[in-house]
Amino acid sequence: MKVLVAEDDGETRDYIERGLRELGHVVTTAADGRDAMFLATGEPFDAIILDRMLPVLDGMTILRSIRSAGIATPVLMLTALSRVEDRVAGLETGADDYLVKPFAFTELTARLNALSRRPAAVATETVLRAGDVEMDLLKREVRRAGQRIEVQAREFALLEQLIRNAGRVVTRTMLLERVWNFHFDPKTNIVETHISRLRSKLNAGSGRDRIQTIRGAGYLFDADA
Repeated sequence: MKVLVAEDDGETRDYIERGLRELGHVVTTAADGRDAMFLATGEPFDAIILDRMLPVLDGMTILRSIRSAGIATPVLMLTALSRVEDRVAGLETGADDYLVKPFAFTELTARLNALSRRPAAVATETVLRAGDVEMDLLKREVRRAGQRIEVQAREFALLEQLIRNAGRVVTRTMLLERVWNFHFDPKTNIVETHISRLRSKLNAGSGRDRIQTIRGAGYLFDADA
């Protein structure tokens, strides 16, 4: 297999690289998130071993970006965070498997081998559509009825979550986890503020409000014509 190992701890990175090369794998390494992102989006790999706590760009940001770009390469995420919530967040963001540090090399290779036996994933969508709203995940553009709408990064991420769950309620807790990577309640109106701004931008020049507030539950994107 051709494997990308993104790990900032030199000893751990060398340990994994040496062991994989001894097994006959082709290994490329990255010591920070910037290099990992460049490599992961620039050339094909059979698997990516991705440390969650990378400098410059963290592993979750990289994972979210490559999945949004339609890259379906299996990702084994490494982390020192052992809480269930952390593992769930990684898996929901797009990781295929999760391994908590410290780990045995034999377990790492067993998990890699299991990932390699999985059927090839269907390519991730690069354009999302719901009603008259369209999102281009590669160009990072939003259009409504053909008219381009300028949105900020968080607003884009919010809209993506709403459209991917069109017709279903998305809770405030879900948005805090998936958009801000918060696993606690910050006791602020950060979600409500961003939803309000996004709603204003989407509704400018259009009479219909696509984002419905479901009192006591969350938000729902109305995709009906």
